[in-house]
Amino acid sequence: MATRLLFHNLRRINTSHTASWWMHISYRASPIDFAGESAPSSEKGHRNDDLKNRVLGLVFPRRSATIVLQNWVDEGHKVSIFELRRISTQLMKFQRYKHALEIFTWMEARNGYRISPADHAIRLELIIKVHDLREGEEYFASLPNTASQKAASLTLLHSYVKERATEKAEALMVKMNSLGLTVSPHPFNEMMKLYMATSHFVKVPSVILQMKQNNIPRNVLSYNLWMGACGEVSGVASAEMVYKEMVNDKDVQVGWSTLATLANIYLKSGFHDKATLALQYAEKKLSTTNRLGYFFLITLYASLNNKDGVLRLWEACKAVKGRVTCSNYMCILLCLVKLGDIEKAEKIFKEYESGCRKYDIRVSNVLLGAYMRNGLMEKAESLHLRTLERGGCPNYKTWEILMEGWVTSQDMDKAVNAMKKGFAMLKHCDWRPSPAIVVAIAEFFEKSGNFEDAKWYLKVFRRLGLASLPVYKSLLRVHASAQQPAQEIFEMMKKDEIDIDDEASALQVLKA
Repeated sequence: MATRLLFHNLRRINTSHTASWWMHISYRASPIDFAGESAPSSEKGHRNDDLKNRVLGLVFPRRSATIVLQNWVDEGHKVSIFELRRISTQLMKFQRYKHALEIFTWMEARNGYRISPADHAIRLELIIKVHDLREGEEYFASLPNTASQKAASLTLLHSYVKERATEKAEALMVKMNSLGLTVSPHPFNEMMKLYMATSHFVKVPSVILQMKQNNIPRNVLSYNLWMGACGEVSGVASAEMVYKEMVNDKDVQVGWSTLATLANIYLKSGFHDKATLALQYAEKKLSTTNRLGYFFLITLYASLNNKDGVLRLWEACKAVKGRVTCSNYMCILLCLVKLGDIEKAEKIFKEYESGCRKYDIRVSNVLLGAYMRNGLMEKAESLHLRTLERGGCPNYKTWEILMEGWVTSQDMDKAVNAMKKGFAMLKHCDWRPSPAIVVAIAEFFEKSGNFEDAKWYLKVFRRLGLASLPVYKSLLRVHASAQQPAQEIFEMMKKDEIDIDDEASALQVLKA
């Protein structure tokens, strides 16, 4: 009743769509090494010495589950396919994909096991995770029968969608249709997700048309994707038409995700009152046992600058059974910082600190960034020290926030120290400081006349591929002030293909 009432409060405009079959609008389609050192087996006779414990005890990916399995059999033990499946399932739960793949490969290579189509589908998924999509395609092509290809096809399609491989996905859909696999909404939803991700919004209605012509039922995700595509292509009226059709579909139930999708369409189109109304109805659909939907709505309320909605849902989500996670705290803090309410963010952060079991630096980084952006340097430094005392481990983002804040406040010694600590983490991530910060620190070395530090700084940034003309010119000016020849600098500029401007040319007098 509530969803029907919502729709009657919204403007309805009938929009017709002309769409062709997705296959007509598509583009022109187009040995595993198990070597590794063996883990030491548990001592024979030990009460915990079973196959599962031996495999789970490998821990390091380079160790071989294949060797453990073979040793177990060579010792005279029997192992059933059901046990192997259970062990593999647990390995996958722990994201130990390599060892899980080794089990399936060993199992499939032996004649004594009857491999099911579902086993083939899981092995395909593991091959793609451990190796790459190309090897997955080769394995799919080698599957022994139609039943196995049927079982594995959705896994391969999902991988194509993840890789944004549109042509391959469309070709696979044609193959799946020929195998009689397009009888559920799942492959169609995958195609719509792909078209949404690649901004081919106009293709989504044709997918829906094919579903209708083949009597494929639409589920909630089908309608949400369709609604989102219509909002991108035709605007609010078209999205409302899809919503009306969903409301009238007796086989689906409108929930918070659909109303949130509709609210987001209204938000992007500037219909803030309608967006607020949709969110209010969405609140009534939220689960009392799962917090996921709360934070989607909280984020949308923040985008509407509706702090009351943000705080109301935050209090409501805390009543849901279960522990509030670090991600939940990050979300609410980000929303409050976006709304400019640092004071409330501080109070919620104290709630986090009082109940956290293990300090997550990502949570404090949200508040740290707010302090730095608002020039609250004393608070920022105090928070940083407190996180260290509580056992927080700074990550590259922590040092980036501190570095930018200290550059802004011209506390350059601290900024350089933060930069060095951030650089020490570069082997673990792809972080790179902003060009403005790079130049600001180069100019600091220039003004301080620190010749050696300036040279070190340039060499570091050359290795990172971040050396630019402003950084080079700063170092050239340092050479000029120190009356040092700059021939080496100009040679580096040539290797880095840096174009020399008039100022740099003027400094060439020291080149020789």
